[in-house]
Amino acid sequence: MNNRGVIVVYILCVWFVISFVTNLIGPLMPVIIHDFGLSLALAGLLPFSFFLAYGIVSIPAGLLVEARGPRTTLLAAFALNLLGAMAIAVAPGYLVVIGGLFIIGLGMAMLQVVINPLMRTAGGEGNFAVYSVLGQLVFGLASFVSPLVFSALMRNVTATGSQDAGWLGIAMTFTPTALPWVAFYWAFSLLFLLVILITSRMNIPSIELREDERAGARGAYWELLRDKHARLFFLGIVAYVGTEQSLANWMSQFLSVYHGMSPTLEGARAVALFWGLMSVGCLLGVLLLRLLDARLVLAMFSVSAIACVGVALFGTAHLAMYAFAASGFFLSVMFSVIFSLALNSVTRHHGALSGILCTGILGGALIPLLVGVLGDWIGLRAAMTVTFLTVGYILGISLWARPLVRNHTVTLTNWRRARRTEGSATVNLIASPD
Repeated sequence: MNNRGVIVVYILCVWFVISFVTNLIGPLMPVIIHDFGLSLALAGLLPFSFFLAYGIVSIPAGLLVEARGPRTTLLAAFALNLLGAMAIAVAPGYLVVIGGLFIIGLGMAMLQVVINPLMRTAGGEGNFAVYSVLGQLVFGLASFVSPLVFSALMRNVTATGSQDAGWLGIAMTFTPTALPWVAFYWAFSLLFLLVILITSRMNIPSIELREDERAGARGAYWELLRDKHARLFFLGIVAYVGTEQSLANWMSQFLSVYHGMSPTLEGARAVALFWGLMSVGCLLGVLLLRLLDARLVLAMFSVSAIACVGVALFGTAHLAMYAFAASGFFLSVMFSVIFSLALNSVTRHHGALSGILCTGILGGALIPLLVGVLGDWIGLRAAMTVTFLTVGYILGISLWARPLVRNHTVTLTNWRRARRTEGSATVNLIASPD
């Protein structure tokens, strides 16, 4: 395999690590609430600290990529990941966990800024779309696997003790008996250390950023922030990530409180299905966006997501578990559609707008925290109805968005005409003496 192929595989592994570590927070929430005796509001600070980092570092990370290149950015990101994971592993108190998740979030945000342009450079411009989809599939696979691994290993440790828990058992020897989940952060620390060593020895190519990947000048940000539509699309990203993380982080606790389900069994399984169906939804979304206007797809999926969340919150235990999972399917296309509608609605400063939109990932900090605070006052079920408002806002985007460039769609007539044209061209090519 040539160096470019190695870099592509490396990036896919980075996507897997990002997703696996990030999506452990959801199934961990009920366990940490129990272990630390937390209120819902205090528990809401866990995802808040992690996703707040995205809002802080997304634009500075873009500037770092431009100034120092991908290798320095990657090493800095993994060093932050290692520092955060080690902090949680060594001193697993509530405040340390909050700080550790924030530091890990800084590293994860930096990684997501650098690996997309690096993938385009390593895989080639012509293959970028294919590799991007492959990266999302790897990300989805890790999202699906992470809660299941958590469930399996936690049950194994509980049933047999650390001595029979495999590789996790080694980490358990350094872990408080009352907090077995801390062993994951020992394992993550070793993983990040290994990745730092690999990255330092790899031949990472320099990257030439496209206009929509550049951080942009300060004036461009002020110009966009004065644009009403740029602000509204930013709020759309806030609403989407807030919805996604509210459901992913609170569904296990909801199923435990209202239906008596085990966080390490049914709860973890529901979170895994949520992320797994989101990956499946992405594949269907790619097909639908070739056939239908992006705004129509966004509207269809938004209405369906609202219906699923309604069934999850007010249906029976069996319906709730699978409706939560199904909501992931219908959330799947929202981020990419909102992002593309935003970029297609302005004629310039796409890099600056991308930075502003990525900062909207802090919705994953704000909305889950709001759900936790409200949950202490009015109950978790009522608090989670906040997601009706956030998805309703996304539905509104499908109604008022007026992109300057619409997504290309293929009708049956155009497809047949294209096939006939290709056939004619083939015949002419064969008949030509040249």
